[in-house]
Amino acid sequence: MDYSFTIIVPIYNEKDNLERLEKALISYLKKAAVSTKVLFINDGSNDGSQTLIEAMCSSCEEFEFITFSENKGLSTALKAGFDHVSTSLVGYIDADLQTNPEDFNLLLEHVETYDLVTGVRSDRKDSFLKKLSSKLANSVRRLFTKDGVDDTGCPLKIIKTEAAKRIPMFRGLHRFLPAMILLQQGTVKQVHVRHYPRVAGQAKFGFWNRSIGPLVDCFVFLWMKKKYINYSISKTSK
Repeated sequence: MDYSFTIIVPIYNEKDNLERLEKALISYLKKAAVSTKVLFINDGSNDGSQTLIEAMCSSCEEFEFITFSENKGLSTALKAGFDHVSTSLVGYIDADLQTNPEDFNLLLEHVETYDLVTGVRSDRKDSFLKKLSSKLANSVRRLFTKDGVDDTGCPLKIIKTEAAKRIPMFRGLHRFLPAMILLQQGTVKQVHVRHYPRVAGQAKFGFWNRSIGPLVDCFVFLWMKKKYINYSISKTSK
């Protein structure tokens, strides 16, 4: 089958969520607005997730996986996914299902016009501390990047693959995907999506990851922005 869209699902110790995840993704594939497949990135899980991932992929032809030998983090998982995919569109969702795969269809409505379409979580079902640290991180990031994005941490995004493959990745860059698309003179759209409480497993980001860590990454982004190479060719000899 000729697929148009690949959903990347980074997984790190999410064994207790994988049965729900499998059902949700299979349900979405039946109603996806474009032909879609799924790429699981096992980011060095040590809880038995790999056995379940292999079983999922053997039972569904739209599923495939990559497994890291050790945990490398979300940005590395996304880079591996961007490097691997061959479809014209690439997106990602977290394995905890705090966002709904069906909302990819809301984002797909805008992909012809925009290079990146990102979700904005409505009525977030997180703890007060988590929402506060996320709000602080988003405010600081917008101040540094001027990207205008309200919720860059929303784990529901779609990017044109040619633009995704041009992003120079570094650890922590998952927070700056819209800003990196804008550096390419690309376009970004925000769409409100549903949000749900985590029902199993543990969150992978704490207060440091959501607040202090992103502040340090902002300085990395500013350095990269200053050094970023971007050009367009107006004429060639052939």
